[in-house]
Amino acid sequence: MSATPEQPPLTEPFEIGGVRLANRVLLAPLAGIGNWFVRLQAKRHGAGLAVSEMVSSFALHYRNERTLRDLMRIHPDEHPISIQLFGHDAEVMRSGAAIAAEAGADLIDINMGCPVRKVVTRNAGAALLQDVPLIERIVSAMASVSSLPVTAKIRLGWDGQSRNVVEVAKALEGAGAKAVAIHARTRAEKFEGHAHWDMIGAAKQAVGIPVIGNGDVRTAADAVRMLRQTGCDGVMLGRAAFGDPWVFK
Repeated sequence: MSATPEQPPLTEPFEIGGVRLANRVLLAPLAGIGNWFVRLQAKRHGAGLAVSEMVSSFALHYRNERTLRDLMRIHPDEHPISIQLFGHDAEVMRSGAAIAAEAGADLIDINMGCPVRKVVTRNAGAALLQDVPLIERIVSAMASVSSLPVTAKIRLGWDGQSRNVVEVAKALEGAGAKAVAIHARTRAEKFEGHAHWDMIGAAKQAVGIPVIGNGDVRTAADAVRMLRQTGCDGVMLGRAAFGDPWVFK
């Protein structure tokens, strides 16, 4: 699939739910890595948006001191900043969204892609991809509690036999999400093999909200190629940014 001639360059600003981003290159949420300092370096070297490492909605709901002190710390120069929450209980996720808004987030992201066993066994992360009605309830609940844009980061599906990325993207949009980031692998693939960029393009054609592509983007040339091949609105870097904030320049 090739992009239309009107496909904007990576350096052009765009908006997610009214929040203006300086460009179309984003730092992915990095569990155990993406603290405020790492995010700040990414922003200072050119990232249009940085997403926090995933934060437990239950920890926020019960006002866990360490979570509030360490994981919710936001530097003034990070804005706009997206706080990513994980969980499976719609009411607890709604509570977490309200607390994230109080802490100064500009956007609230939902983790629907983490493949790690200790997350999916709690019916969170990529496990949510198996329950589209629950996804809709969670997004609707979170969108109802705050004026901040709610987004989600997903995968193609649970495994090769259940690639439901288009269905999930449409459900997210219908429930009130303002953007979706897609890691173009299934949960079963984790970080192995090649990312299936064609399915990012299929999701982009199916929804009207911004679609952010993720997977196998290591260089500026990769980012441009993803934009052109899929028609996505932005590109998200994860592993390529490990210890290398200069990649955003």
